[in-house]
Amino acid sequence: MLEEPPNFDLQWVYSRRLAGRVTAPSATQELFCRGDGRAFMNERLKLYPNNPNRQPFAELMLPITLKLNTIMTDRNLADWHNRAALFEQEINTAVIGLERPVRLVTTAIFARGHAMLEGDVGVGKTTLLRAVARGIGGAYERIEGTIDLMPNDLVYHTYINEAGKPQVDPGPILKHGEELSTFFFNEVNRARPQVHSLLLRVMAEKSVTAFNREHYFPHLQVFADRNRVEKDETFEIPSAARDRFMMELKIETPEDPALQRELMFNPRFYDVDALIETIQPGILPYRELNEISRQIQHHIQASETLQNYALQLWQATRFPKNFSIALDNVDMDRLILAGASARGAGMLMRAARVTAWLNGRTHVLPEDIREIFHETIAHRVFFNPTYELRRTLLAEQLSQKILQQVAAP
Repeated sequence: MLEEPPNFDLQWVYSRRLAGRVTAPSATQELFCRGDGRAFMNERLKLYPNNPNRQPFAELMLPITLKLNTIMTDRNLADWHNRAALFEQEINTAVIGLERPVRLVTTAIFARGHAMLEGDVGVGKTTLLRAVARGIGGAYERIEGTIDLMPNDLVYHTYINEAGKPQVDPGPILKHGEELSTFFFNEVNRARPQVHSLLLRVMAEKSVTAFNREHYFPHLQVFADRNRVEKDETFEIPSAARDRFMMELKIETPEDPALQRELMFNPRFYDVDALIETIQPGILPYRELNEISRQIQHHIQASETLQNYALQLWQATRFPKNFSIALDNVDMDRLILAGASARGAGMLMRAARVTAWLNGRTHVLPEDIREIFHETIAHRVFFNPTYELRRTLLAEQLSQKILQQVAAP
């Protein structure tokens, strides 16, 4: 039997096992085929001790290649996990008392999903998103929903220039091209349905047609918020359209008296521009988020037992009576017109995988699903119009009952 080298060396493998019939290894192969790769290559060579058929190098290297991909993915995800922790820490210094919304926004970022924010005026929604935009880099745009806003206003705007001639300039969506990473539509329910249609297309396809060509926004993430105080001159987004948002998040004023005192008396929070400048820029490089999101979804596993649990939760949104779910003063036979969609169920698991990763795990646990269940699923359930005015309360109660009645493994 041939001796083993002290360090796994591909050149040694070539000279002793492959009779020098292949080219020398690359520097990358030599670097990564030490350590963990050694055992895999030894096992592989046992199958071809003399390489009688001159087994192609690519085949011999396949197990090592797969192992190396796993090692590199693990290291990359570990590095990004540290980045995510730093990102949350930085955002929480700018918007104090919003730890849970910050975690949910971080989850949406790594799951590459859009988010709807709900909260009263002046609770920090815009500050939160400006902080997020600085933390991921790229361009940030915000537009205010108004009753006279038209779809074209998102794409371009016209005006008379200094020469007295009409001029057309790109609007907030087109202004930065592919560099646009964060788009905030403030008070989206003040805009007309035609504007909603354009926004939903941009969200779904990350593209828009303008000036006779298609414009793409591969890194775009859309955030919107609704004015829930004033109802005059508003156009509520229908449930079918809200299904496009991965999450709906509540942003509320902190109840902790110490935090309220800090927000009221600390001059640091008076100047939002200066506050945003304190955040480290580009912690999560926006151009890499799509790829790291794919790695998370493929790397974080869900057992068959966990999958069955998630399926039961989905079914409970469609047929709550089958799970003995009842709400006070509600006719459960009439409450739900349609449960969560297949798209919504998929987004639930996308968010759950990211949650597991942020919690330092490689497998999804029931608590990862429960942590984001309400924000991901509640807005996707279609209620009978009779109960629509009580949606906020009933949706929260329904989510709680589902999590109580469906047994977790």
